Amino acid sequence: MTSEFIVHIIDDNAANRELFQDLMDSVDLTWESHVGAHQFLEAFDPETTGCLLLDVRMPRMTGLELLEKLNGDGVTVPIILATAHGDVPMAIQAMKQGAFDFHEKPIDNQALLASVERALDHRRQQVVSAEESAQARADYESLTPREVDVYKLVVDGAMNKQIAYELDISQRTVEVHRAKVMEKMGARNLADLIKKHIMLHGPG
Repeated sequence: MTSEFIVHIIDDNAANRELFQDLMDSVDLTWESHVGAHQFLEAFDPETTGCLLLDVRMPRMTGLELLEKLNGDGVTVPIILATAHGDVPMAIQAMKQGAFDFHEKPIDNQALLASVERALDHRRQQVVSAEESAQARADYESLTPREVDVYKLVVDGAMNKQIAYELDISQRTVEVHRAKVMEKMGARNLADLIKKHIMLHGPG
């Protein structure tokens, strides 16, 4: 995953695109500009996309329709909407469907830049979480069947004596398996192991 994310500017109005491009340049952000949603989708790469900055009302595919398509495809890239006053209800609907933020025109440049920075921070956190989840999954899959048995009982709160009884093995064997589980899962302590368990399997 690249450390430099791209801000995708999507607007059918050339003057708006130029305004947004100049704003991104003013804080040294990398951007790509598109005249509409379809052109963006042709160039879209989730690996490098930081956030989208788009107009709500565009021909062929509106900002809301693009949001719905990305949601349907399981894409969670932050989306910031620029909207005219009359389109505020549409922007609110987009927020309810997962848009990151919206700004009414005329745009407050500093507020928009702050929103873009927050969106990029959010995206970085998403990437880190995804990488941590993938690592936890790989670690879990490296466990032997017996280690999985011990793991499940450990995260359920069972003590070594209980685990030994449940699995009909000695406490010493439990200790060995438990140590291997902690090592393979990269867990420093029980709380760390439980966090990884929730990451993999959800709460409960």
